[in-house]
Amino acid sequence: MMANHPILEGKTVIVTGAGIGIGKAIALYLARKGAFVVASDVKEPTTTASAIQSEGGQVLALAADVTSANQIQAIIDATLRQRGTIDGLVNNAGIYSSIVPRPFEEISLEEWRQLFEVNVFGLMSCCQAIVPHMKANGGGRIVNIVSGTPFKGIPYMLHYVASKGAVVAITRSLANELGSSNILVNGVAPGFTLSEGVLENTVQVDRLREVSRNARSLARDQVPEDVVGAVGFFLSDAADFITGQTMLVDGGSYFN
Repeated sequence: MMANHPILEGKTVIVTGAGIGIGKAIALYLARKGAFVVASDVKEPTTTASAIQSEGGQVLALAADVTSANQIQAIIDATLRQRGTIDGLVNNAGIYSSIVPRPFEEISLEEWRQLFEVNVFGLMSCCQAIVPHMKANGGGRIVNIVSGTPFKGIPYMLHYVASKGAVVAITRSLANELGSSNILVNGVAPGFTLSEGVLENTVQVDRLREVSRNARSLARDQVPEDVVGAVGFFLSDAADFITGQTMLVDGGSYFN
């Protein structure tokens, strides 16, 4: 059996950006904890689905671009047809690993727009599409994958830092707005994480790996599996009275 401690038994959770990296690790972890995972990514996350199925977990893998309202709705419709309800949403899809750090004056407005289209507007589109179903079901959980960068004011990636700062603000305000509907909204903010995509970006690795590791109380590299427990916690019954919070999972790099 996959679910050795099934804290999410019977729950249906959508994870965006589940094809690789942190999203894949989250999807695998949630399945191990008993959740039925709807894994989505721009390209159908077949590798993630195969990994979950090989361990006896339950998964529905779907291709979807979070910048397309129609594709987001298609995920929700497919989930409701198969499961009848949606208990959780993990907004993980985002642009980061392809970013080359450089001064803000060199970052074009077009790059800002493209990044915000995914990191902010795509996240909000997912929330807008799923909330009516959560309200009808008596509640739900939304977990936004944020970043430690806006808390520390990391330079040379201003458009990314600003986008994740917006997600922190969205998390807080949306928690207030949806609390009366028993929909809890929280964030998880990883530090610099050595995911597959990041490891392919040699500029990021060269500039950020050592300085990030040395800044941590736990002085080691961060990997995607370090993030998953916090996500599972916010989706579980253990977090029934927590909303509007962003938990930093960065090995003790920043104390909030």
